[in-house]
Amino acid sequence: MFAMIRTLLLILLSATSAIAQPLIPTVKDVGATQMPEKIAPVKAPFPMPSFRKPQFPSLAIDIRDKGAATALTATTAIQSAIDEVNRKGGGTVVIPAGKWKTGRISLKSNVNLHLEEGAELWFSGEIEDYRPAVFTRNEGVEVMSLGACIYADGQENIAVTGKGKLVGPPAGCPVRERFMKADVIENVIPHNIPVAERVYEGYNGEAIFLPMFISPINCKNILIEGITLENSPFWNIVPVYCDGVIIRGVTVNSVGIPRGDGIDIESSRNVLIEYCTLSCGDDCFTMKAGRGEDGLRVNKPTENVVVRYCLARQGHGGITVGSETAGMIRNLYVHDAVFDDTGVGIRFKTRRPRGGGGEHLYYERIRMNLREDAFRWDMLGSRMYVGELADRLPAREVNRLTPVYRDIHAKDIIIEKSRTFVRIDGIPESPLTGFDLEDAEVNCRNIIICRDAKDISIKNTVVHSEEEQMTFTDTRNLSFENVNVISVTP
Repeated sequence: MFAMIRTLLLILLSATSAIAQPLIPTVKDVGATQMPEKIAPVKAPFPMPSFRKPQFPSLAIDIRDKGAATALTATTAIQSAIDEVNRKGGGTVVIPAGKWKTGRISLKSNVNLHLEEGAELWFSGEIEDYRPAVFTRNEGVEVMSLGACIYADGQENIAVTGKGKLVGPPAGCPVRERFMKADVIENVIPHNIPVAERVYEGYNGEAIFLPMFISPINCKNILIEGITLENSPFWNIVPVYCDGVIIRGVTVNSVGIPRGDGIDIESSRNVLIEYCTLSCGDDCFTMKAGRGEDGLRVNKPTENVVVRYCLARQGHGGITVGSETAGMIRNLYVHDAVFDDTGVGIRFKTRRPRGGGGEHLYYERIRMNLREDAFRWDMLGSRMYVGELADRLPAREVNRLTPVYRDIHAKDIIIEKSRTFVRIDGIPESPLTGFDLEDAEVNCRNIIICRDAKDISIKNTVVHSEEEQMTFTDTRNLSFENVNVISVTP
């Protein structure tokens, strides 16, 4: 039986024809340096709203008018300016050129925090500068802790804009050294404890949860544009439970920071990310929707997200779905992007106890130059995080925490370099279901390693590979049409 399948695959692989590629961007075509002033209309395979930047009244307050001085900590002056602009109906708080030291800043409705060119906000490394604890979500679990360097809760029409820079707390400071690292978060915070009692703010030597860089929660109509973020203590830009988010022209550098994700969309909807350049210590562009039992309790998806004209310079994954997937991640469209020297290109993660999953995911006109795999599904994880549930066998009974990945589409892909073209590690009781790829030009060491998947289709693709062997374990309904594998010398 295996010999017959192998013969059939070889026949399909030998059927070739020239592949006409559409215009697929290069590094010089995408990223923050290419951002236009106006937002072009959004076209996606699913309904999306029209995106318009929030507008603000003409009122502007310079933080120096509130007593800010570069020799002093400016937190009080910045917050006073934000509060006044909010109280007067809205406008802009101006951070002028210079280095300004600050603790946590809380944005309010109808306020644009604008960093002029040459302005730098340097965030404190002292835990007391982020108290009291605020409601937030950390790695998919709700908690009361430090929140974010720039934080907002329940606000509307807010923005962080300009050509200035945010700089995170210094190495070795209490904020970085006192974070919770004993175990995975679901083992630290039992899901049946009320959120109001999950308080971690660092008193009496207790641990804290790392603050994100910018994180609005329960907010609407958000713009983050033009700024640069460096040395984040944790994830960089993280909208949580938000509706109507525009992130454009942002530059992130968190290389060397173990949890330094670039942009994480958490249980939010109607999101546009464009012309961003991310160099990260972890994943670059990431979609999340809560973890395990706590994520199922909240049950809010991430949906209706477009990522376009973006550049991932470094990072574990160029674009990642998961691994926190409890509320489902659906309706994601990534197009005209370049992943240059990332680990994995297009990455899908979840775990048996995480719940939810991802569906209706689309990827078009993407160029990848990678250190690892081009398409990578990791649905099992490792024993370090989920114990024996990381073992492929025995298959378990499907339950409310069993995640799924299904209905995934990719088209017009160039892979300049990769370790493996497609690697799938599904779950035996919940295999990856429904992945189709067409019109690809691939350079790789290995072609396919596939475990626990079904309904896989690859069309009109040329693969230049060092190894001709393909590995399939419990893989069903696999179709190759007009696929040409060309052996190359390592």
